[in-house]
Amino acid sequence: MKLRYLIIVLIVFSIGSIFIGVTNLAPTDLFNLNERQAEVLLVSRVPRLVSILIAGASMSIAGLIMQQLSKNKFVSPTTAGTLDSARFGVLVSLMVFTEASSLQKIFVSFAFALLGTFIFMKILEKIKFKDAVFIPLVGLMFGSIIDSLATFFAYKNDLIQNMTSWMQGDFSMIMSGNYELLYVTVPTLAIAYFYANKFTIAGMGEDFAKNLGLNYRQVVNLGLIISALVTASVVLTVGVIPFLGLIIPNIVTIYQGDHLKNNLLHTALLGALFVLACDMIGRVIIYPYEIPINLTVGVIGSGIFIFLLLRRKKYGL
Repeated sequence: MKLRYLIIVLIVFSIGSIFIGVTNLAPTDLFNLNERQAEVLLVSRVPRLVSILIAGASMSIAGLIMQQLSKNKFVSPTTAGTLDSARFGVLVSLMVFTEASSLQKIFVSFAFALLGTFIFMKILEKIKFKDAVFIPLVGLMFGSIIDSLATFFAYKNDLIQNMTSWMQGDFSMIMSGNYELLYVTVPTLAIAYFYANKFTIAGMGEDFAKNLGLNYRQVVNLGLIISALVTASVVLTVGVIPFLGLIIPNIVTIYQGDHLKNNLLHTALLGALFVLACDMIGRVIIYPYEIPINLTVGVIGSGIFIFLLLRRKKYGL
């Protein structure tokens, strides 16, 4: 798929997204906005669009980096315990700090997401059976353990409703002033681009990377830090968006090849487009009500995941 086609389709969908909602807003109204329409556009529609694009792109890039470093196409924040760890971190911040600020939440959530990802990578090193499907199953079990711990502490501290809100990905509450935390992920995407070749070398193995003079451990740690920070930011702002970092890099690999640096921009654009399309579907399918983004992405993403598994079996990948 040509890059320009992705950009054109993303622009078209982005414009269409602005005019979908309960408050009537048509393209012709842009030249003569009343006070109510201007408020809806600037306070709700535009921030929602920006958050969708950033979340979709950043989570897809995080999955691409994790797949490269783990040498497994089915590893992502969803299947490595990163999402569950980030959510557990949010819960801990609410338990420790009575009125946790956004800075405290993201710091604790990031720390837990990073710790959970490191633990998963250590588990990965100890596993001798490196089957592409077995590894993410281990990650899902690891994530389930973390999720069970989080549920236990949530019930114990009467925070189960708070925890549920972080589980459900939802863009409907995004407004100006409560989504800017996502901007933290933008510099990390630039760092990912500049370190793309080093991530590629690190993905070939520690011995190979060291023979080329690469500081293997430093590069791996940087990649995991990027993935954890992106995941924590998205979970805090939007909630959990499953499967995104798993399916998008695989789709890009199918039509673009397996070159990390060449795939970064395609992965970011396709991830943003996929989340945007799922969000638009969720907003119109039972209009004027909305289906949460984690449900639409989860249903469509799980179907694509099954397709990828069947494709792997068919072609012996």
